[in-house]
Formats: sequence, C-alpha cells, structure tokens
Amino acid sequence: MISLYFHIPFCTQKCPYCDFYSLPVEDQLLGGYPDQLRRELELRSGEAGGEIVESVYFGGGTPSLLPPTAVAMLLNTVREDYRLAADAEITLEVNPGTVDIGTLADLYSAGVNRLSIGAQSFDDLQLRTLGRSHDVARIGATIAAARRVGFDALSLDLIYALPGQSPEDLRQELAALLAFNVDHLSCYALTVEPGTPFAARQQAGELESADDESARDAFVTVHEMLCAAGYIHYEISNFARPGHACRHNQRYWQRTESYFGFGAGAHSFDARGWGRRLANPDDLAGYLTTMRAGGDPRVNVEVFDRAGALAERLYLGLRTRSGVTDVELRERFGVALATTFPRALTKCGARLQKNNGVWSFDLDGWLLFNHLISEFL
Repeated sequence: MISLYFHIPFCTQKCPYCDFYSLPVEDQLLGGYPDQLRRELELRSGEAGGEIVESVYFGGGTPSLLPPTAVAMLLNTVREDYRLAADAEITLEVNPGTVDIGTLADLYSAGVNRLSIGAQSFDDLQLRTLGRSHDVARIGATIAAARRVGFDALSLDLIYALPGQSPEDLRQELAALLAFNVDHLSCYALTVEPGTPFAARQQAGELESADDESARDAFVTVHEMLCAAGYIHYEISNFARPGHACRHNQRYWQRTESYFGFGAGAHSFDARGWGRRLANPDDLAGYLTTMRAGGDPRVNVEVFDRAGALAERLYLGLRTRSGVTDVELRERFGVALATTFPRALTKCGARLQKNNGVWSFDLDGWLLFNHLISEFL
C-alpha cells in the first residue's frame, strides 16, 4: 500500500511562529497550481506499481484555500490513475474562517472524509498572539458546519506552552477543546523557530516563551486531561479515541511503505531497499517551471544504508505508543535492541520499557525524547 500527500503552500497571512514553506495566496497563481499537481500525479502514476492507495492528505499552508472543484479534480485523477482503496482515509487541513458550510459540503462530495482543523488555541487573546485570523466562535461554527454536512472524522490542533499561559489557562483551554468531542487531537508545545517573527521578538525581549520546566508541566497536563477523557496518547503529539488514529501519519512513523508527495515543498519516501527520501524544493516558481516543461521536480534528500534505516526506524517508532518490536528489528535489520544498543538502554533506564517483546518509552521518556534518542542515532 502507498499514501499520497499534496502540499498547498498558500496562506492568507503568515503566522509569526510558522517556519513551514508557505506563500501569500494569489488568485491567479492558485488557479494554475492544481493543474500542475494533476500533471505531477499523472507523471508519477507508473511508480505506484499497482499498489493500493490507503490514504490521501492535503496539507500546507492552508489547503482549505484550494477550490473544492480543484480537490475534486485531483481526487478524480487519483481514482483514474491509481488504485484508491474504497475505505481510503482522505484528509484535508482546514483553517477556521476559510470555509463555509457550502465549501465543506462540496469538499465532502468530492470525497474528502476527514478534516484536520487548525484551531491552535481556544482563547481569543492567545489566538491574536499567534497571529490567527479566526476566533474561538469561528472554531465552533466550523466544527458544527462540518458535522452538519456529514463529516464524522474530525481532528483539532492545539498549541500549548504559549506566552503568558498559566497552568489554569491551559486547563481551561483543554476543557474547551474536550467540549467539542472530536475523535482526534494533535497537541504541540510552542517552539520558537529560527528565522520566524517570534524568534525576532524573543531576541528583542518582546516575547517570553515557556521555560523547560513549564513546558514539561504543560505536556503532563495535556497528557493527563486527555487520557482521563478517554483518548489514547498514541504518539508524542497525537491523541485519538480507540480506532481513530490518523492512518496517514502512522505510515510516516512505521517507515515500511512508500508515500508520494506532490507540489512545491512536498516530501516523498521510497521504501524499497533501505529507503530513499526525496523532496520537491521549497520553490514555487521553480516547481511550476519544471512541471510546465514536463520535468520531474524531485531531488534526492537521502539514500539510506542499513545503519541509517535502523536509526530512523528507532527515531520514528519510539515516538509512538506502539514502539518497535524485537521481531521487527530482527527480521528487518538482523539486530536485537538490547545487544546492539546497551549504552543507550543504560542511559534510558526505566524510561524505555519492554513489554511482550515491544520497546516503548513511558511518559518520562517522551519528555526527554530528543536527549534519550540521540544515543540510538
């Protein structure tokens, strides 16, 4: 099986914390972009080798700026040129305020069956700090409209450890989040990335971000409140009710099957051999020029050997609740974790647990993930 990803690198405005590749939306440019995505789909269809497409994901940027007619065109091309599973998970990221009930109905009719809604906060003041163009009322209106047209699979994004956010503020935001009763949640601590407006404000002393201890406490609060509400903490930043984990993202973490990325800034993974990563450069003009000339915009990012593939599998797998298994490591890589990484296991101590042949981090291990995983890399 394979998965497909479409990168839609357009936004109405750039959020000050964001370092993803995105550009201001222009109607004329946006109008021509879907046609090049379709051309790239057609160009790459032979590489699918008849594999079934299990998931399709529209990410960005702001994919909800894409006209529903363009989404329908791309999904129809997938159906024509690939083998789309009857129960494929088809996700589109939505920013509240960029869609209305008519747009959502058209997306549902086009075949989108899951929405990832970029709420980010449930406090109007924090939404303004984050540079978001919506308010909390708009989040609720978007969720209500999505359900009205038939969307059952909904995910909400939350950013925590925000400037000035107290523990009680966070608990109130989590209570508001839980009140929407969706089946999937993605929760990320705010990271001030170099080169962003937040980084410049921090350097100028105008932005006070959470210290390490506060960020750790916030992570534990998120874990405890969401798990108490019936969610499974299945990956460091992701929670789901049983049976509702994001199938598309799980493919990234499992690293066993290929996925194809389309559009400027999209990444792909070829699972054959030890694996190969490719990317379309973060260059919209270059992408459009290459596509119009009939070329292939991809460049090799990394070709893995056995050691590199093993390191990446551990890095990705140990981010998840399902971890990695002795059986998999022996069959795929010919190693046993205990004998291959004795120093790393000593460093991890009780934070890395083995239960029924499955290695996984406990909550303390996830809190120290970047520090602990370095021993395996």
